[in-house]
Amino acid sequence: MAFVIAGERSGAGKTTVTLALLAALRRRNLQVRSFKVGPDYIDPMFHRHVTGQACYNLDPRLTSEAYVQQCFSQKAGNCAIVEGVMGLFDGAAGQKDFASTAHIARLLDLPILLVVDCSRLSYSVAAIVHGYRSLDPRLKFAGVVLNRVGSDRHLELLKAALEPLEIPILGVLRRQNAIEIPDRHLGLVPTDELPGLNELIDRLAHLGETCFDWAALMPLTSVQSPPQVENLGGSDQPKRSQTYRIAIARDAAFNFYYEDNLELLKQSGASLIEWSPLNDDFPEDIDGLYFGGGFPEMFAATLSENQATRKATQTAIRSGMPTYAECGGLMYLSENIVDFSGDTFPMVGAIPTTTVMRSRLTLGYRRAMTLEDTPIVAQNTIVHGHEFHRSTPTSPPPHPLFQFTETEQFDGWRSSNLHASYLHLHWGATPEIPKRFVQHCAKFNRDRYPKKE
Repeated sequence: MAFVIAGERSGAGKTTVTLALLAALRRRNLQVRSFKVGPDYIDPMFHRHVTGQACYNLDPRLTSEAYVQQCFSQKAGNCAIVEGVMGLFDGAAGQKDFASTAHIARLLDLPILLVVDCSRLSYSVAAIVHGYRSLDPRLKFAGVVLNRVGSDRHLELLKAALEPLEIPILGVLRRQNAIEIPDRHLGLVPTDELPGLNELIDRLAHLGETCFDWAALMPLTSVQSPPQVENLGGSDQPKRSQTYRIAIARDAAFNFYYEDNLELLKQSGASLIEWSPLNDDFPEDIDGLYFGGGFPEMFAATLSENQATRKATQTAIRSGMPTYAECGGLMYLSENIVDFSGDTFPMVGAIPTTTVMRSRLTLGYRRAMTLEDTPIVAQNTIVHGHEFHRSTPTSPPPHPLFQFTETEQFDGWRSSNLHASYLHLHWGATPEIPKRFVQHCAKFNRDRYPKKE
């Protein structure tokens, strides 16, 4: 079977433990698959850098319980690790532990490796571990990892406290000063911006090889027989005689993409053309544009300096090219970005507003209804998404795309060919969304390039 790495709270060290184990498994030449609980984009970048394989998000709030099971069943392979989110039982607000790490462990029937921050603990560790293990009897615990252990004496106290519980200690990590992944206003700094990342991964691999009980761990990493579940319509589509070219903005400024979304576009008939709005000319001979989220505010000067690409993007959108933009992509398509220093940088100008960086974080799951047709969704469609940003528009959309059903707030800009919103969408349980996008790209192809048919 595989196992889930959970923290007893946010910051307990589950990402460090996950990367250390993944790196050590890769050194053993094992093809390990990884998964991340929740709507996270950046942790999966680190997983992918270590394993060389795509990391998939498991989030029943954005998709469904059935899709979580299907995704794991189809992607887990023979060796898999699932990294949790926040504390073990922390789920979507107001829904108990729904979409939590514990929820995913139950759905997939996987044992849990509990990471405990021991930096300010000795005998109290027993109460914490006992409480986590006993709160939900449906959960299975493989063991614990003691993180940030200060000394041999400290470790002796921790072991003595845990001995009556008869729970295996599968890893011990001492306090580390040489291993630190920098962060900023939206979490960890992405992999593209860390020049010393390979050296960091080497140190993590050494930790993984030397700080864990591999005799006990190796049997847990093997996926014997993933549960077979009903296919929800997101795989093995028939081959098509023609595909439609969708340009994916992918560089240091735009790198927030769910792997499932990209795979579903391909299965729906898209050929994905990666390009960089930071450095490249506007891509030629394309039928659609997809701008994911990211950190355009950190690269606003460089994006603004690429004037030819900004102008060509505006021209393409005004010509009717189907365009999908999320969060950072919306910011790039606006008239200007005002960064944290108050400096203003001209952007594409396809959306009549300026986006301004603020100190306040907007964060949370959203249930939204589409108010008009877009190239992504039809009018009156209900979608489930996630917001995570510190920018705000200076003027509201005159004809908003979404209305959030819980708060009755409005979000997003739309036209017959444009869908731009702060809402991040995972298309796993709604394959009709990428199919609709590709259909709009196909129509644009026929209307704009009739000789290609």
